Amino acid sequence: MATVALNSKAGKWTMVSCIMASAMAFIDGTALNVVLPALQQSLNASAADLFWLLNAYLLVLAALILVGGSLGDKLGRKKVFMAGIFVFICGSALCGLANNITWLIIFRVLQGLGGAFMIPGSLSLISSTINPKERGKAIGTWSAFTTVVTMGGPILGGAFADAGLWRYIFFINIPIGIVALLILWNNVAESREVDENPSIDIWGAFTIALGLAMLTFGFLRMPALGLQHWQTAGSITMGIAFLIVFVLIEKTSKYPMMPLNLFKNMTFTGANLLTLFLYAGLGAAMLFMGLNMVQAQGYSQLQSGLSFLPFTLLMVGVARFAGALAYKYGPRLFLTGGPALAAVGLLILSFVKQTSGPAAYWTSFFPGILLFGLGMSFTVSPLTATVMGSVSEHFSGVASGVNNAISRVASVFANAIMGALAVVLFSAALQTQLKDAKVPAQLKEQIIQQSANLGNAKPPKSTSKQLTKTVEIAYRQSFINAYGNVMRISAALALMGAFMALLLVKNEAVKSSDQSTSAENS
Repeated sequence: MATVALNSKAGKWTMVSCIMASAMAFIDGTALNVVLPALQQSLNASAADLFWLLNAYLLVLAALILVGGSLGDKLGRKKVFMAGIFVFICGSALCGLANNITWLIIFRVLQGLGGAFMIPGSLSLISSTINPKERGKAIGTWSAFTTVVTMGGPILGGAFADAGLWRYIFFINIPIGIVALLILWNNVAESREVDENPSIDIWGAFTIALGLAMLTFGFLRMPALGLQHWQTAGSITMGIAFLIVFVLIEKTSKYPMMPLNLFKNMTFTGANLLTLFLYAGLGAAMLFMGLNMVQAQGYSQLQSGLSFLPFTLLMVGVARFAGALAYKYGPRLFLTGGPALAAVGLLILSFVKQTSGPAAYWTSFFPGILLFGLGMSFTVSPLTATVMGSVSEHFSGVASGVNNAISRVASVFANAIMGALAVVLFSAALQTQLKDAKVPAQLKEQIIQQSANLGNAKPPKSTSKQLTKTVEIAYRQSFINAYGNVMRISAALALMGAFMALLLVKNEAVKSSDQSTSAENS
């Protein structure tokens, strides 16, 4: 299939449409977290309702994203991408119109369905449409812009929430999606493999969707129910079982949706293992940094969002060129050094103790965020380019789907495991804090029972005014202690990702794939 230059009219329109579609998904995810209090009050939603509001979308997305990528390769990447955008904006419109929390959760499922076909489609379309020599720069540009809109989501959400317009978090997707559809319809050519067998691997799609859905559900329920609860253990066990069946089906299928020989390419395998470890650490780190700033350090939600501005600026300034440099010099150095630098940043952040609040930002959080952002800026674009460049463009949709599925499951898994671990660490630190305090045994037990709330823990109502201050300080110090340990584990995960890249990623694998693609195009 013929490719186009990045600076050509077709190349520019492809980039614009893919960035706009990705922006919808990323803004929706980050902005929604900020408007939750306003939404909860408006719809009288319970804590359980909010859990499903956030995770119904994630559950469907994680379950079907690999299927969405595979269908794009078979049926046409532009066609499936546009279908995903259409379903996503329909789901967004219905979410904005929902008059109760039940319907809102149902329509979030529809959004997740659209996202599963839209998200892998953007990278697949870029990878199959843009000239191989400019693909690294194109993916870098995509990464830079999607990072900007992702980090801008909380600011936008805060503005809408303060104005009482939380529904516009969903409505804003409609004009963006319509413009993206018009651009794709009029300016972007279809991309599909004409020699591809049109048959759909139904059983493969069924088992991978069920496997990822059950695995994700189990991880989501773990913080509340624990690993030994039948819902958690049963879901995770069944999820693993379905994934094993999926592998067996793909091994024997004549036309598998995910050819297992992709993983014989050690660079593809290494890049996805790097994704697994790095995004597990990233998900936990970002969650606990935000909680620490707001719940323990006295930052507002807006100040917490703005504190990551250096991260955003680095992604804008560095990521666009990192992909092109990785293509020129090979990705191995970037995929080893970037995560290692990010790990150093996370390690520095783990030593932040109680501060005087936002006024102390420059001497507390800023140095760690700077190194963390720089490491991620050197990593994200080369990592995406390596995943897409290590396979033939015939499998660009599958490659994007695999990598997206791994990053999302890794984040859910990390938040579940780290959330449960943080409660244990918080409880242990709290008992140490209260060891020498003159607190009645019964009251001490009630105080420790609040550990599940972490930084949002409140002294029991029976606590005297004299003890309330002591208990609040103990809660704060215990949370900061748990935060430090979680950040050090996150740093270790990022370092493990760097080791995977050092061990498995080869510069030659990406270049040889691009050369073979160029030969096919000629």
